Amino acid sequence: MGCFKGIVAIGYINEAIDEGNPWRTLETLLLPTANVRDVDPACAQHYQDVLYHAKSQKLKNPDSASKVLWLDEIQQAVDEANMDKDTAKQWVTLVVDVNQCLERKKSSDALSVLKSSTHNANNIIPECADRYYDALVKAKELKSERVSDEGSWLKFNLQEKYDYYYNIDSEESCWVTPESCLHKESWLTGEEIEAFWKGHKQQKAYLHRRQMFNDNIDSIVKIQSWFRMVTARKNYLSRLQYFRDHTNEIVKIQSLLRATKARDDYKTLVGSENPPLPVIRKFVHLLHQSDLDFQEELEVARLREEVVTKIRANQQLEKDLNLMDIKIGLLVKNRITLEDVISHRTKLNKKKGGEMEIFNTDNQGIKSLSKERRKILETYQQLFYLLQTNPLYLAKLIFQMPQNKSTKFMDTVIFTLYNYASNQREEYLLLKLFKTALEEEIKSKVDQVQDIVTGNPTVIKMVVSFNRGARGQNTLRQLLAPVVKEIIDDKSLIINTSPVEVYKAWVNQLETQTGEASKLPYDVTTEQALTYPEVKNKLEVSIENLRRVTDKVLNSIISSLDLLPYGLRYIAKVLKNSIHEKFPDATEDELLKIVGNLLYYRYMNPAIVAPDGFDIIDMTAGGQINSDQRRNLGSVAKVLQHAASNKLFEGENEHLSSMNNYLSETYQEFRKYFKEACNVPEPEEKFNMDKYTDLVTVSKPVIYISIEEIINTHSLLLEHQDAIAPEKNDLLSELLGLLGEVPTVESFLGEGAVDPNDPNKADTLNQLSKTEISLFLTSKYDIEDGEAIDGRSLMIKTKKLIIDVIRNQPGNTLTEILETPATAQQEADHAADMVSRAVIDSRTPGETKDSQPMMEDTQLPLEQKKRKIQRNLRTLEQTGRVSSKNKYQDILNEIAKDIRNQRIYRKLRKAELAKLQQTLKALNEKAAFYEEQVDYYDTYIKTCLDNLKRKNTRRSIKLDGKGEPKGAKRAKPVRYTAAKLHEKGILLGIDDLQTNQFKNVTFDIIATEDVGIFDVRSKFLGVEMEKVQLNIQDLLQMQYEGVAVMKMFDKVKVNVNLLIYLLNKKFYGK
Repeated sequence: MGCFKGIVAIGYINEAIDEGNPWRTLETLLLPTANVRDVDPACAQHYQDVLYHAKSQKLKNPDSASKVLWLDEIQQAVDEANMDKDTAKQWVTLVVDVNQCLERKKSSDALSVLKSSTHNANNIIPECADRYYDALVKAKELKSERVSDEGSWLKFNLQEKYDYYYNIDSEESCWVTPESCLHKESWLTGEEIEAFWKGHKQQKAYLHRRQMFNDNIDSIVKIQSWFRMVTARKNYLSRLQYFRDHTNEIVKIQSLLRATKARDDYKTLVGSENPPLPVIRKFVHLLHQSDLDFQEELEVARLREEVVTKIRANQQLEKDLNLMDIKIGLLVKNRITLEDVISHRTKLNKKKGGEMEIFNTDNQGIKSLSKERRKILETYQQLFYLLQTNPLYLAKLIFQMPQNKSTKFMDTVIFTLYNYASNQREEYLLLKLFKTALEEEIKSKVDQVQDIVTGNPTVIKMVVSFNRGARGQNTLRQLLAPVVKEIIDDKSLIINTSPVEVYKAWVNQLETQTGEASKLPYDVTTEQALTYPEVKNKLEVSIENLRRVTDKVLNSIISSLDLLPYGLRYIAKVLKNSIHEKFPDATEDELLKIVGNLLYYRYMNPAIVAPDGFDIIDMTAGGQINSDQRRNLGSVAKVLQHAASNKLFEGENEHLSSMNNYLSETYQEFRKYFKEACNVPEPEEKFNMDKYTDLVTVSKPVIYISIEEIINTHSLLLEHQDAIAPEKNDLLSELLGLLGEVPTVESFLGEGAVDPNDPNKADTLNQLSKTEISLFLTSKYDIEDGEAIDGRSLMIKTKKLIIDVIRNQPGNTLTEILETPATAQQEADHAADMVSRAVIDSRTPGETKDSQPMMEDTQLPLEQKKRKIQRNLRTLEQTGRVSSKNKYQDILNEIAKDIRNQRIYRKLRKAELAKLQQTLKALNEKAAFYEEQVDYYDTYIKTCLDNLKRKNTRRSIKLDGKGEPKGAKRAKPVRYTAAKLHEKGILLGIDDLQTNQFKNVTFDIIATEDVGIFDVRSKFLGVEMEKVQLNIQDLLQMQYEGVAVMKMFDKVKVNVNLLIYLLNKKFYGK
């Protein structure tokens, strides 16, 4: 019966554990039938935690047969909890006794407190008592400095699972977080205390062992000598046996060692500008396994050729689309009536709500539908494309203007031209401009390394301004805002490193405290102020605060390298490389100081000194930084500036010389930072851009630029044309020649855009000049043709043939080999080599095999290969790739380069191959897009013509492309005499026929089944003479091109505009 009651009690205990109520658990543990020993009601919460953890672990164990805790497991958990309680009390005793001893500042009590409070007193070394005390005092003072507010609770963690809390004032303890729990942060914890005496124990053991070694040096030397002797003898015998076991391998190694001459030859191959043929022959076997390299070269050349072909095809498609645009515009222009225009303009004006409207009729404005105006528009688009993609022009233009004017030009036109780097393409091109301009400025205006630091370089200023603008503002905030705000918010922080100011503040304080005038002099020098101990003490406190705060700012900068804008880091890299190129003797430190001048002094320093001026921190309305805060920030910036430039405190700052070591250490941190900041990829790799990017993009690049900016840019280019494009055949000069003189705002907008009688015409034009228009940029010039590609392919084939020949035929020069007949043995050796290669080729996958022509070249006999090499070399010499004057050394240098750079070539080829394949794929997609557009436009034009033919119907255009509705009747023929047409002004004259004979000539105009096509028959005295066909699209094209008069029948002159009007009126109901 008692056993049953025990089981019931265990069940109650498990239920209580699951409920999570510690008092319910305690109640069940105290049940007499449970037989649980040593239960302390004060540990109810801890019993609950330990029992719950034990039960959770048992439930997780898949091998456990029971999911409840039995009596022995419950008793074990209770014992464990009691041990935790004892351990916690020991830690409490240690922490309380030690910290109270430190607060009483009685070093004599330190040893007794540590021994009485530590569970293992043997670990306490009496000889180290003073060291224990000093280390603990220093640690406690350091910890107390960082505490502003604290409570009386101590917290201990047991087994990394349970927390024990103890109140040093009320001596209250608990196992759960008490309410209003504020920790005693200034006291040392048990772990910290134990760490000190353990460390001292280890140090003493180390010193003891070291002393033992010092006392027995002779014995140690003997032991080491004996050990080395035994080890050397053992190694010698082992190595001797190894040589006996590997005699054959050693012979091979010795033969390799005799190849010193070969190594010398390789040095010649690598280091010589023109390696001789015998040296190349010795190493040409390294290319034996590189057939795949040559195949990839040919594949790259083939893809380049295909890319060029596809680009040209796409350019032709684009021209066709532009022609389609014009035709559609002409059809729409031909169809819409004046009433439609007026109605549409009225609607637009209503929508605008009375805003000024620029309306261009057919003969007005830069975007009007006329050939002349369109040509000007296209030329401007091509001009700005050239400026955008060729940075040399703008780079030169910047330095032709005064600095104040160039800065304004940069802030408006140039940043507008690159859309403020709003996408990767524009950012890539803007960086190329910055790079080119910076290199140009360093080349022409920097005479000494320090000119970059002491001067005010235009490009550096532009780069910093751009990266500190809207795009870089967020970066500066992330980088500096937290630490700057912390400095400003610290009201107790006062950093004043001026001895005179500190002295005056001290004197004022004395007078305030005593209420009497001080007998000390008020005006003193720096040296006099430093003679007072009070001033020196206050100065030392300021210096310590300055060092502490500067560390925070420095750490924020150093740890946030990834936040720096890529463009700024890339320009830093360009700056470093350009300076090094112009001044090769400049040291690494000098170069990194210049980088630091850009990244820290110009970019970050002003934001630290005046964070309110650079929007680094948010200021409340009416709020401002006071003088103390401003001085604190200025002091930090001054120290960082000195550190970044590795400049020590000297001269008038001699009183701060105690910080010089700190400056040197900080400079080393900055040095690593500046060096790493320059470690960025090139823009081509970063943005994945190359010369084909614009050619494979469906949407054209577009810029939004004001009329005034277009006119100003045109004017500046003409003004400085001789400096930026001195050659007459320069692309820029050609475009400027096409544009002619700089237009006025009125001529740019078109006549009639502004009322000539408007008294405020000048103001109106000035306002209109600010109007932005969109320019879709296009290139006027094709990329270079495929001749270079063909030459490259021929070069590759010729190199392959030469390699085959020189492997089997000796000779000191290529000319000698080609002119010397091959022997029978050489032919046989060559044939054997080709058979071996054929075997290798048979195992090569089909997609990587040589092309058929290449395979045929491989099978040629040695003499025929030599003849083919001679023909190829003559062709290559005509293109300037090789020269017989130096015995074709150029192609030998190419082969030597192939040998040296196989791995580099392979990597670059694969990357270029992948890029060309990607480019070709994009070109094919663009071609498909263009073809779809052409099909769509064809359908559109046909439908437009169908709708034009429908008389008295609505002008809606259907894109179904089905032509006229069923049952539509063809328009009746129209007959006019030549006299009637002459009277209407349509017919201007007939060759060899007098005007009085016009009444005898008639013209019949008949609409054919093909939309827009008309048959015109002429009769003289009723006899049919000739017939011609008129296409309305041809007539509209003539009208667009400004052709006023055309001939029919090779003798009849007609007015094109009036003829179109007649056709519209008679056949299209206009």
